[in-house]
Amino acid sequence: MAMIKVDENRCKGCKLCVVTCPLKILEMSKDLNANGDMYCVQAEPDKCIGCAFCGMICPDGAIEVYK
Repeated sequence: MAMIKVDENRCKGCKLCVVTCPLKILEMSKDLNANGDMYCVQAEPDKCIGCAFCGMICPDGAIEVYK
């Protein structure tokens, strides 16, 4: 099973990962990080296929993908 790890404080809430995910399993947290930004979370972690599109598109390098 693949999974992602989001560095909550590096994420600026641009939502590029949410739009890019082919399975639409990412969403923005309702909580804010230390910078006052919403951050990406996996809404359905069991469905992650490890494509790594989210990690590649992230301009802040806030997402690591593990397969």
